[in-house]
Amino acid sequence: MAEIDDEAARTPIALSYAGASQVAGGEVALVGDLLRPPVALAGRVRQPLLLREALSALYAVVASDYRYHPKDRTAYLAYLRLKKESAGLGLWQAQQAYFSWLHRTDPLAAMILDPIVAVHPDGVLFEVFSKDESSYAQLHLDHALFELDAEPTFGVTNIDFSPALFDGLEQMRSYRATHLSIGSASVGVTTSETRPVIEKKLNVPDAWLRGLLQVQSAASLPLLRFKLAPMDVYNVLRHLRMHADQKGKRRGLRVELVPGEPARLVLEPWETVLASSAGIYQGSVARVVRIWGRRRLLLMQRLLPYLETIDVCVLGSGLPSFWIFRGQGVTLTLGLTGFTAANWSQALQFDLLLPRPTESSENLLTIIKYLAAGLWSASFADLKKGTQLKKTVLAETLQRGCQEGRLMFDLARDVYRLRPLVETPLDLVKLQYRSPRQRVAHDLAQRQQAIELAPENRIPGTGLELTGKVTVAEDRRDYRPQLLLGDEGQVLKAECTCSLFRKQGLKAGPCAHLIALRLAWAQEEKRRGEGAEARQLVTIETKAFTRRDAHGERVFQVTLDRQKMILRWGDAGQDLRRQTLKFPSVDAARTAYFARLGELADAGFLSVTGD
Repeated sequence: MAEIDDEAARTPIALSYAGASQVAGGEVALVGDLLRPPVALAGRVRQPLLLREALSALYAVVASDYRYHPKDRTAYLAYLRLKKESAGLGLWQAQQAYFSWLHRTDPLAAMILDPIVAVHPDGVLFEVFSKDESSYAQLHLDHALFELDAEPTFGVTNIDFSPALFDGLEQMRSYRATHLSIGSASVGVTTSETRPVIEKKLNVPDAWLRGLLQVQSAASLPLLRFKLAPMDVYNVLRHLRMHADQKGKRRGLRVELVPGEPARLVLEPWETVLASSAGIYQGSVARVVRIWGRRRLLLMQRLLPYLETIDVCVLGSGLPSFWIFRGQGVTLTLGLTGFTAANWSQALQFDLLLPRPTESSENLLTIIKYLAAGLWSASFADLKKGTQLKKTVLAETLQRGCQEGRLMFDLARDVYRLRPLVETPLDLVKLQYRSPRQRVAHDLAQRQQAIELAPENRIPGTGLELTGKVTVAEDRRDYRPQLLLGDEGQVLKAECTCSLFRKQGLKAGPCAHLIALRLAWAQEEKRRGEGAEARQLVTIETKAFTRRDAHGERVFQVTLDRQKMILRWGDAGQDLRRQTLKFPSVDAARTAYFARLGELADAGFLSVTGD
């Protein structure tokens, strides 16, 4: 198989504004896209400071980039050279020179889609996605926050959210009357004779666009929910500000959920326990989930004083989480991907939860027509009644609409909204996979006997070692990929015998054979967990448990290895005691294994590895 070119593909998107969005004379003028149907809303802001902090939090998400950037003075020296060369230029020439330099040094900074704004009957929604593809934010402002001048014109548009607009928002004060206007003519000038029309032709990376669609559509999947108080998040952020992360140590936020008890937040690696003040956990099953991206919560620090409650919704350990920050008339939903751009294994695990739509359907058009008839949003029950679609068909179609960018799921209000991401339909085939290598890996995973998994090897205290053989008919040879996965599926070590890995390792991303191995193991795990006889398929498995009391945290690990059951237990952070039990058959070992799991659950131990 020939080497795959992984150069990022891009989707061209055109935007046109009748002027720049600005804050002047007590008016926040957000100019909409002229290429979209007209949208309008205007009114006096009742709480200017609340609007300022909410939009500032939104801008913090837009501008955030938590990717690792090694120290490099090349861009700085290039900027100094640019500054020297453009010192004698006029305003227009200097501006053009700056954007040319920005395009050369950081093309992604100028190619992020402007915030999406939807004016709906129940409020105004702003949607943004961060530059590093790790944070999604949706801000909902109730109409009650404004004294409207006239009836709004409902619809969807984009706005130009520039650093200059953010600087203007910072000048808002409570003692000044503030007026908000949204629309293509919100600045009162639409002719190029008085104000030049701003044309934007963005080449948005497909990976960025795909991440936006996937993270937003993940909100419609089944989620585990619990509540926190604003003070709980403040305590977490305070601890993170006072303590730096430790290299090589865990950096997650572990949440222990026990029915009838307040949620407990455990900060790794210090093992600092913070009990929630939001009341007891109302769930019926005890769980332990681990959330990544905790420092991204710092994006919300300015909004915290205005919040009343916080709802947290998680897909699972290491998977995307959604934080719903609720205040008086303001709701901000922050979606965290749970993985970084480098952790491709976690990204694949997330991809497997979502369908892969490649074409539209009549059912989706029926839903869009129903919402476009003046409703703009509706709950699942109302959609089922209004469209007469079966429950399973409706759920699948709504998920498809979210992934295509034609619908969105408002997790805070549990409704689906009509919100086309862009005016022209997206090329869904281009967005189906993250890279050409992932496309090849999925093709290999679908072939008969192309991937052969070797028996799993559980390494105590480290993770799961996977090895396999990938047969590629085009190359007439076999490849031997090997992976070491951590507790949440993150890649700790990877090797392959292909030429691409021997030359570049993981610097250019994983090869198709490593991705195929990860996909094959995920499909095998899914097959084991389905059906009434799923337990009869288990021959190798490890479960970890934890229990916290006045003396500290106790951990217990149970491993089934064919005819053996291995027990490990002790205090967290200490060397664990070990006991190995051998049985005459695999069935006997399996029976004892599941019996021990039941005993631990009855004794109050919480499963760390999930169900």
